[in-house]
Amino acid sequence: MDNAEASGRAWRDEVRRQPTVEQDREALGRLIDHDADPFEVDLYELASEPRTLLINRAQRSRAGQHARHERRRRDQVQRPPVDDNADDNVRHH
Repeated sequence: MDNAEASGRAWRDEVRRQPTVEQDREALGRLIDHDADPFEVDLYELASEPRTLLINRAQRSRAGQHARHERRRRDQVQRPPVDDNADDNVRHH
């Protein structure tokens, strides 16, 4: 595994391990209800911005897509390819 692949894997693992922006926003909302700290309010507003939500969802989606791609690739290596011509009972339309 080269440095770029290792770095990408570390980033994807970190993205999947972190809570979503929606979860962060909910936690910040509970904190704001408790003490209304100005810094927490700023963080809540940032987490509520559509662009922040969009970026977070895109990152999580990309990390998930790559994980599925790696699983399919591993499965293909472990499972021999199916030869459609090996079955004499195959009908050709």
